[in-house]
Amino acid sequence: MPFFQTQLTEAGCDEAGRGCLAGPVFAAAVILAKDFGHPLLNDSKQMTPEDRYALRKVIEKEAICFAIAAVDNQVIDRINILKASLRAMHMAVSCLATRPGLLLVDGNRFTPYPKIPHECIVRGDELYASIAAASVLAKTYRDEFMMDLHDKFPCYCWNENKGYPTLKHRNAIRQHGITPFHRMTFRLLPDDRPGTDS
Repeated sequence: MPFFQTQLTEAGCDEAGRGCLAGPVFAAAVILAKDFGHPLLNDSKQMTPEDRYALRKVIEKEAICFAIAAVDNQVIDRINILKASLRAMHMAVSCLATRPGLLLVDGNRFTPYPKIPHECIVRGDELYASIAAASVLAKTYRDEFMMDLHDKFPCYCWNENKGYPTLKHRNAIRQHGITPFHRMTFRLLPDDRPGTDS
């Protein structure tokens, strides 16, 4: 996958978990060397879990630097999921060991980061290497978090759905109620009042 440009050090930014009913939203920021390449690198949603975790090891070993950040469900409920996603991206950028000269952000919305220009790119995780790498890290770190939560709350099948609104997840909410990790401003059940996920 190509880079956006060659003059500035670019960091790809992406998030995972915006559409979930439970758990944090995770974000990653990744700076790759200009000669980085890998045949598996693509939008993480198009990869198998096995390929994502295999590629994560490569990215973490070969990236110039990377950082992961998360914003929990309580903050999501307080400030809304869009602002929480952007906050997580800012947090990840702030943790990078190397300051980038340009941020490449997956999607069409971003709050400017102080003194670093950015480009918003719709479906950027399918187009540019650093965004694709960030999508892999954000997705795998969030999946691991939800797998750990599954051990504490197995009835919600978070090992399978990772907090997304599947039938099993919603049936478990009907039967067992909510947990401290559910997003209360979201429409947890179809007959609930509309929340910020609608």
